[in-house]
Amino acid sequence: MATNDEQSGLTPYESGISGRRDQAFPVLSEADLARIGRFGETRHYTSGARLFSAGEPIPGMFVLLKGGLTLTQRDGLGRVLPVVRFRRRGEFTGEVALLSGGHAIVDANADEDVETLVILPEQVRALIIAEAELGERIVRALILRRIAHLQSGVSGAVLIGRPDSPDMLRLETFLRRNGQPHHTVDPAQDSAAAILFAQYGGAPNDVLVACPNGAMQLSPSENSLARCIGMLDALEHDELSDVVVVGAGPAGLATAVYAASEGLRVIVVECRSFGGQAGASARIENYLGFPTGISGQALAGRAFVQAQKFGAKMLIPAQAVALDCRNAKSSGELVLTLEDGRKLRSRTVVIASGARYRRPAVRGLPAYEGRGIWYWASALEAQMCTGEEVALVGGGNSAGQAAVFLAEHASRVHMLIRGDGLAATMSRYLIDRITQTRTIELHPNTELTEVFGDSDGRLESLSWIDRRSGAVTHRPIRNVFVFVGADPESAWLKGCGVMLDGHGFVATGKSAINTEGQLPTSLDSSVPGIFAIGDVRSGSVKRVGAAIGEGAAVVALIHQHLATERRSARP
Repeated sequence: MATNDEQSGLTPYESGISGRRDQAFPVLSEADLARIGRFGETRHYTSGARLFSAGEPIPGMFVLLKGGLTLTQRDGLGRVLPVVRFRRRGEFTGEVALLSGGHAIVDANADEDVETLVILPEQVRALIIAEAELGERIVRALILRRIAHLQSGVSGAVLIGRPDSPDMLRLETFLRRNGQPHHTVDPAQDSAAAILFAQYGGAPNDVLVACPNGAMQLSPSENSLARCIGMLDALEHDELSDVVVVGAGPAGLATAVYAASEGLRVIVVECRSFGGQAGASARIENYLGFPTGISGQALAGRAFVQAQKFGAKMLIPAQAVALDCRNAKSSGELVLTLEDGRKLRSRTVVIASGARYRRPAVRGLPAYEGRGIWYWASALEAQMCTGEEVALVGGGNSAGQAAVFLAEHASRVHMLIRGDGLAATMSRYLIDRITQTRTIELHPNTELTEVFGDSDGRLESLSWIDRRSGAVTHRPIRNVFVFVGADPESAWLKGCGVMLDGHGFVATGKSAINTEGQLPTSLDSSVPGIFAIGDVRSGSVKRVGAAIGEGAAVVALIHQHLATERRSARP
């Protein structure tokens, strides 16, 4: 395993995986080295040479044969921090970004003359699949290293700004939901950060972002930040894919994993973050195979890595705005247009765009979104609520999971539901958990009516009404979590001819218009080669397990469609 003998203790990065260092930094044996030799080429570097730099595309996995390497992190404030040293033959560099050819988040330097075996990203994926047992060890190491980066708070982008700034919360949420390492610096606590913040003209609520490549951005959009840190590429992707999946929730990720593992060329487009609404669930306790439960972020993160392991390309964040189906019958080609103007060509499209959070018609609510009004409940929001009262609106499973999670941090969770109780909308295990949690107070037949802010533009208080008695309650609550359902993300299908039901969900199966004279399958839309799965599909079950099942099932239909197209193209 990697050693740090020259140092007096562990670096923050190493401390994050101190209990699993053997797995995070395995040493490949001579037999392992012989097996992987055909996937790479030997390269030599002189002492002091830079093998790769933070903020630049990862050139590959470097397997140490002779010499020594050191990985370091630039913190954006002129300081260079040690991450880990490699000294033993058979150690290798890399974390999960390696699988997709993403950008490095650390620098790698030769401490002495070095001999390495360099394996390009596409060859790393080939190695992982061809050498299953060895590949399992490598993937486990790459995942654990990303976890260490996330936990250590010493790598990735640097966010300089007030901890309670709305932009800080927005950008931190985006990075956390996408598993991107980062750390924050309060300019009020760091003189170097304060000087840099002022130099770039930062206002009190702004956030200055120092990207790993040294670029600086002031309160960037999520899309701009993603490009700056190398999470989202700018390539045209004008090749003809076998399938484009729109949406990276459980259904879309399942499609990507199964389709890519079966050799199909897959591109996944997601406008926010992988995992969808399920990714924001604090704990899913009724998913098959996880008796102690698993967080939505952990479940989605594993699927995200798994899809990339098989070669699926991920575009996040990337917004689908239009689908051109005019040539679906003549050439079998569909064209998806993204918000940034890029066009993706594909033989099939899987609609897995899910649904967007529904916003109740409450006076003043839009002004405080991201400033006390939340549509998810992650560790970041829970931390802000420690010891405070919060309100939660909704009575479904997502609301129940959030209430139980928030009750571990807040002094009281006021749960506002429109109905008489929870039995009609929530799983029994969650109802039992809620009734047994003393800090959750249930308010049936109750609606949120108005929210109020303070002079800084943050939520300060709110009112709700008991519809039976007419009594109005006003409380100084600064955080409200809204879980009142969602509307389908289907506006981008307008003009393509894909049939929607009266609520905007994609009609499939017998409900879809079939112009070919054949009965479509349950996942077929009204346009050949276009399928719908998950929450966006009319009549779907709205469960994680069901969504994953549909994602797996649709791959067989894709194969059938592609086979039919190939037969039709024969002279």
